[in-house]
Amino acid sequence: MGRISRRSFLKASLTTASGLALSQVDGFPKEVTNKNGKLKFDAKGLPTTVLGKTGVIIPRLAFGLGSRFCNNKNEEEAIALLEKALDEGLYYWDTASDYSSSDGKVISEERVGRVLKNQRNRVFLSTKVLPRDPNEALRSIELSLKRLQTDHVDVLNIHAVNSLEDNKNILKKGGLLDILYRMKEEKVTRFIGFSGHADPLALTDLIEKGNFDCMIVAMNHYPKGLDADTTRIEQVVPKAKEKNMGAILMKVIRPLDTIEGINLNAENLIRYALSLENIDGITVGMDNMKVLESNLKTLREFTPMNVQEMQEVTLALIPFFNHENLPWMNKGYRDGNWT
Repeated sequence: MGRISRRSFLKASLTTASGLALSQVDGFPKEVTNKNGKLKFDAKGLPTTVLGKTGVIIPRLAFGLGSRFCNNKNEEEAIALLEKALDEGLYYWDTASDYSSSDGKVISEERVGRVLKNQRNRVFLSTKVLPRDPNEALRSIELSLKRLQTDHVDVLNIHAVNSLEDNKNILKKGGLLDILYRMKEEKVTRFIGFSGHADPLALTDLIEKGNFDCMIVAMNHYPKGLDADTTRIEQVVPKAKEKNMGAILMKVIRPLDTIEGINLNAENLIRYALSLENIDGITVGMDNMKVLESNLKTLREFTPMNVQEMQEVTLALIPFFNHENLPWMNKGYRDGNWT
């Protein structure tokens, strides 16, 4: 039997799994390739790195398209922000099926799709699927493609891995991870990954038992305090690197929102995160041109922090590392909706 198309496969999967045939998206641009037949992106001189086993060169700063971005309610400004970011070399865009404004009126994937429909070849596109039920996951993936106005993504992530119990559902035969494997096989996605904010034991368990290309983890990497035996940076990231996975940090700027009187700024935090060992890049939410231009300047001028600088920032971040006032460490938190 010949290979079926990506869209036909997904439609067939949905029909088989749930008895529903959801709409397809048509009119996709062809892929841009270089001499080696690989996708070509332009970082415009920004610092770049290779995202682990994907082999893809990415700018070290990804555009996070969650709550901060969605809560800019001016659609023209938001679209201009995306276009400006792309023109300046920020072609790694990170969204999710449930990223939205706090009132639910702005859907991240829909907004991003308005730009992607004419710029798909220029964007390294990452999205996330939240439902653990395979049927619901397939419907979510189809909806994401429709919103994004594309027939494929570059990275499809399992969203918000939170516990060993959660992993049992993800890893069971015919479960969500098997769905992601199928999506990769049929080229609905080029790569697969996961995101996580909580238990580092769950993240390392998933790394060991799954075959992922990359991951996105929160920077509050001492979930039980500085003296804890299990830490995110010291345990999860090296474990991922043993399997040559790409490692992206999120929640890099959040200390400014959560630690009262902190003597740091966005530039300090971006430099700190990019100076951490084995970190390929960071994803940062941006809601206006001033913030975008400031972050671009920091990235262009980036130099790694020295040991003393790292120690000073680490000391200032102790309340953050002890997860004081961190909403995503609380039960019921939904990533991409917090402001």
